Amino acid sequence: MTTHADRAGALDPVTMSVLAAALAGVADEMGTVLVRSAYSSNIKERRDCSAALFDADARLVAQAAHIPVHLGAMSESVRVVAARGPAPGDVWVLNDPFTGGNHLPDITLVSPVDLDGEIIGYAATRAHHSDVGGMRPGSMPADSREIYQEGLVIPPVRLVAADEWANDVLDLIAANSRTPDLRRGDLRAQVAAGRLAGTRLREIADRRGRDLLLAAFAEVIRYGERRARQVIAGLPDGRYEAAGEIEGDGVTDADIPIRVAVTIAGDGITIDFTGTSPAVPGNVNCPLAVTRSACCFALRVLLGADVPANDGTYAPMTIITEPGSLVDARRPAAVVAGNVETSQRVADTVLLALSQVADLPAQGQGTMNNLVLGGRRPDDGGAWTYYETLAGGQGASSRGPGESGVHVGMTNTLNTPIEALELEYPLRVERYELDASTAGAGRHPGGAGIVRSIRVLTPATVSLLTDRRRHRPAGAAGGEPGACGVNELDGTVLPPKASRAVPAGALITIRTPGGGGWGPPPRQPGPRPAPGNLIDPTVGRR
Repeated sequence: MTTHADRAGALDPVTMSVLAAALAGVADEMGTVLVRSAYSSNIKERRDCSAALFDADARLVAQAAHIPVHLGAMSESVRVVAARGPAPGDVWVLNDPFTGGNHLPDITLVSPVDLDGEIIGYAATRAHHSDVGGMRPGSMPADSREIYQEGLVIPPVRLVAADEWANDVLDLIAANSRTPDLRRGDLRAQVAAGRLAGTRLREIADRRGRDLLLAAFAEVIRYGERRARQVIAGLPDGRYEAAGEIEGDGVTDADIPIRVAVTIAGDGITIDFTGTSPAVPGNVNCPLAVTRSACCFALRVLLGADVPANDGTYAPMTIITEPGSLVDARRPAAVVAGNVETSQRVADTVLLALSQVADLPAQGQGTMNNLVLGGRRPDDGGAWTYYETLAGGQGASSRGPGESGVHVGMTNTLNTPIEALELEYPLRVERYELDASTAGAGRHPGGAGIVRSIRVLTPATVSLLTDRRRHRPAGAAGGEPGACGVNELDGTVLPPKASRAVPAGALITIRTPGGGGWGPPPRQPGPRPAPGNLIDPTVGRR
């Protein structure tokens, strides 16, 4: 079969650079439209969403600098849609983790892009919707035991057909959410982002020609692969092993082992998870697409900032898993925390193995500190759901200290500003500070975690999906580890994964982990910032 890539010839470096930047700009603009058009605070404030472009063969061509755990897995979603025979004017929707998705709250929309009726590529967005049904408000329960408890499962179906909304599908999705108006608004924002991508790609084709656009698709992928293989070839050949863990699954608090062996041979890299725990009863299991995302992120860390992230970039990587394991879970395993927590720990473990041959930072907080609240409003009885991942400390490196109060690893979101949070929800933020005592000491100290205390003003349900509550983020090159995080409900410490009904007036406090330090600490360290420095509500995005 002849593909678009086969028909496209190589471009000169200047033209390739210009068109690569144009394609990345389209992905960025898609994300901007989605954020500015969304209804829910989780997308419009926290920017918990991603956008990317794919060629006609469902290969990732360009992506915006959004959420790593989204972008490494979206290719599978596009491949699934492409196999269903999409037509111009369609928009397909899915969230099934076992058919191209991450976890159920992450809803993906895929829009074919056509020129004169021929599909030349796809525009895709993935956004975290703050409620898609399931057993608890926010669709992020700590106590789910199978995927059906986590929300509505959406296989690949048309949400728009021939430019006409499939209102029955939209109604079905909205009917299964506690906040249906937000779901409708956020899905319409995703559709708008996909339509914008089609407009922009057709404009590029009009200016530069259809063949040149298709050549650019193929060339940026080839370029990404060349650059990645060059970096891998510069690392010593060998097998490098590391071990990590997940701190319980909500059923048991016992550690769940993660084992990885990274083999570098020439310009290729193999990541083998043989020996990792089998899938567990709780919801920390990972679909293979999420595990792949974590591995893509770890490889991306090795590459320079000027290396594009596309399917070519990850072509040198082979992933080996045991089917039915923690990192290759099968239906009907519960997976909602695998996307947010296990992905972080998988990335950490792969990076720990790679640190034996590359100059990498100490470990960051290694968790997303998921906090989910929901209930009924006291005035009108309407449902509300609040979801947030909380920032912590980044690991220090040979180049300098780690950053404080930032999202680390597989997440890349803003926080919810206090003003927006208190305006939209029956909640009050009583404390929001950096905690310098959490930073790992070192020649270069790690970044500090934060303390965030929220009082619930009406009866609600709280769900916490966290990690690094027992195992500290490791330092590097003799640096000390960062401090563990702590979850508290009215002063009582909760386990890493917990769901509770709480009365009005309950106070939930999350202390997030700090990052590990780099290098031996000085014998007489200078004064450190006192804990309790207030931070601006917009801090937290890196």
